[in-house]
Amino acid sequence: MNATGTATAVAAASPPRPRTAPDAESDSGRPSVTRRVLGILDAFTPERPVLSLSDISRRAGLPPATAHRLIAELTRWGALERDGDGLYRIGLRLWEVAALAPRGQALREAAMPFLEDLYEATHENVQLAVLDGLEVVYIERIRSRNAVHVFTRVGGRWPAHATGVGLALLAHADPELQERAIAGPLRRFTPKTICSGGELRRVLAEVRRTGVAISDGQVELIALSVAAPVYGPDDTVVAAVSIVVPSHSSDARALIPAVRATARGISRALGAPRALRRPSGATARV
Repeated sequence: MNATGTATAVAAASPPRPRTAPDAESDSGRPSVTRRVLGILDAFTPERPVLSLSDISRRAGLPPATAHRLIAELTRWGALERDGDGLYRIGLRLWEVAALAPRGQALREAAMPFLEDLYEATHENVQLAVLDGLEVVYIERIRSRNAVHVFTRVGGRWPAHATGVGLALLAHADPELQERAIAGPLRRFTPKTICSGGELRRVLAEVRRTGVAISDGQVELIALSVAAPVYGPDDTVVAAVSIVVPSHSSDARALIPAVRATARGISRALGAPRALRRPSGATARV
């Protein structure tokens, strides 16, 4: 697939991004300044990373004069950057702020040696993600040039029910959040995507029993993901690690030990008490 085709496929398959809160209004009933600023930042997407002032104004639903004033302030602060053609993109200052998130940079730094070991052993796609509501956010990905195609990217989101990391995270999430996911709606991406609440409930129970999640062809029919949960210092699940391989030529069971060992190594680095105990329990395909 060429670059144009890949971009088109991503745009078609990528789930909608969460928008700014609809109730973020001032006492007068008009959108607050905070909501307007967030609307400007939310106008940028992976498919539209560079925008003109008029594009931003239209996508954020702001009058041109208001958009111009707020964009100028964001540019001075560094949240946006303006190129020689007068187009805007997200600025480096936001990356600096985002790096302070405890579920981002700190987790990534603890995980990277183990992710690199898993990649060197397999030369397949290796991913690390955290749960945010009913979506997963990918905070690291190591990809081989010859590995199977995946739509994920660092900082990208995907519905949790359709991914290996998402299933591993949902299985250990608060019961209330699990029930929200089970109640749906569950978006379908392929004929293999879990779209039934009853099926999702069964799969999450199986993930808890086996300690691994296998997502076979749920996002793309050609890809299979094996994932395992990562535990933090209080023995709660804080992330999930996965490997994504071609579904037609891979035995999921053969990948389970390596993925579980990677998750256990990251958990130990984070200080999880359970990571010091001897692993137990059988594994099974979900």
